[in-house]
Amino acid sequence: MRKYFLIIALLATTHVFAQELFVYTEPASNMPTKTIGLRATQSFFKDASKGIINYHILPEVMFGINKNLMVHTEAFISNRNKALRYEGVGLYAKYRFYSQDDVHTHFRMAAFGRLSTNNSDIHQEELDINAQNSGYQLGFIATQLLHKVALSSSVSYVQAFNNGSANKFPSNQANQAINYTLSFGKLLLPKAYTNYNQTNLNVMVEVLGQQLIGNAKGYLDIAPSFQLIVHSQTRIDIGYRHQIYSNALRTAPNGFLLRVEHLLFNIL
Repeated sequence: MRKYFLIIALLATTHVFAQELFVYTEPASNMPTKTIGLRATQSFFKDASKGIINYHILPEVMFGINKNLMVHTEAFISNRNKALRYEGVGLYAKYRFYSQDDVHTHFRMAAFGRLSTNNSDIHQEELDINAQNSGYQLGFIATQLLHKVALSSSVSYVQAFNNGSANKFPSNQANQAINYTLSFGKLLLPKAYTNYNQTNLNVMVEVLGQQLIGNAKGYLDIAPSFQLIVHSQTRIDIGYRHQIYSNALRTAPNGFLLRVEHLLFNIL
């Protein structure tokens, strides 16, 4: 566990122009205005009880409405029932309400909300509105850019519902939670910008936690990742999420993420 916090400390003390794009969390900044983004997120998590790989794919369309507002729509598809099947949809919106900009640095704050409907079976105590549970999530994000380093943190409230009439939420489980995140990102390449066609390489470490309301259960994960940005338009994320601590039932806490995203500028 000490090695994870050493990695975080090294990143946090390196103050040198970074893009504030994270793999497992959203920053307080938004995508460019009048832009549509196409994203496909795939996750491969090992089910500890069954010894199989749970595969999820989330196709997503993103809309940059203006400099302060962006909206995402996504679908949830997984193989948890032995074959790929559609399980639900989600809607995410983020509004940036504060920005303080300076040369090579800025600080921004945003409010966000997520609403999801899901028809899969409820199989764990962890609440995951983004692929596993029906419900909503409301929260705040603060992001600081310091030259080549970006720091971001969020806190949110989660409320889960029944997953349709066939999958009632268990009465003996907590259906509310507080989520919290802390993210560090650093731009490694290019060493110096000459044009927008240069490929960027970012490295990140993110800490992701949840505390269930009504009992003492929760978890804490760490997620290192790499990110490539090609021609300032196409993004490739590769990450690994690992459980540091948990006393809540989680069927598949550890696994890989692969995401591809492409932006279509000035299309709206």
